[in-house]
Amino acid sequence: MDYRIEDLYILLAESSSTQSKIIINQFKELGITKFDVVKNGAEVLTVLEKDTPDLVMANLYLPDMSSTDLVHKLREQEKFEELVFMLISTETSFEKLDPIKQAGATAVLPKPFSTKQLKQALYTTFEYLEPDELDIENFNSENMHVLVVDDSRFARNQIMRTLGKMGVERFMQASDGAEAIPIIDKEYFDLIITDYNMPIVSGKELIEYVRSKSHQPTVPIMMVTTEEYGSKLAAVERSGVSAICDKPFEPRTVKAMIESVMAA
Repeated sequence: MDYRIEDLYILLAESSSTQSKIIINQFKELGITKFDVVKNGAEVLTVLEKDTPDLVMANLYLPDMSSTDLVHKLREQEKFEELVFMLISTETSFEKLDPIKQAGATAVLPKPFSTKQLKQALYTTFEYLEPDELDIENFNSENMHVLVVDDSRFARNQIMRTLGKMGVERFMQASDGAEAIPIIDKEYFDLIITDYNMPIVSGKELIEYVRSKSHQPTVPIMMVTTEEYGSKLAAVERSGVSAICDKPFEPRTVKAMIESVMAA
């Protein structure tokens, strides 16, 4: 990759002056000199009208809006669909984090964090900006036919953009399992990527259909989900999923999983 941490331009939204100083000092430790600091969501939007950073970092709760609302506002604009958004949060509960993950946050950095943890999170940013191409023996990624199933348009676009940068060119998409089933009945796929929580037909039910009723029961299926591991995902594993990946996903993790399931 051609990116270097010190080349990043970061927009930080942090209402606390003390926390801002701590994070700015960490930026400086890493050699990052190009950054802007604002205190609320409205100021983020104002900066973005004039310039586009490589990364937006923000707390879950800002004085004028939540980061979930901010991400929704960003993803509504085509020019910001690929903007990397990193959430900084002390929250750990599924109920608090799931809405912003579904809205389109591309990374979550637990707070408090060390400079080393920040550095690792920023390297993940590089993967979103320029992921490595897939390396699958005896398989041309350009010829892979992939079905992406998710009720979030942003999530579908994010997955397709990430895989596109890895060399995949042939995609079909569906907004839920019910829409995916007739597509699966008509088309052959090399890989299916599906969300877990979807209306009408869930990801688990879609997997069960593919494995027991479709004409391609052995197709690799990857599930991308915000669900915490537990009885639900254990049941999904038993239903025949090939791999399970957390949302927001790291491109490196998705790449390794795809290479693994396609080589199996």
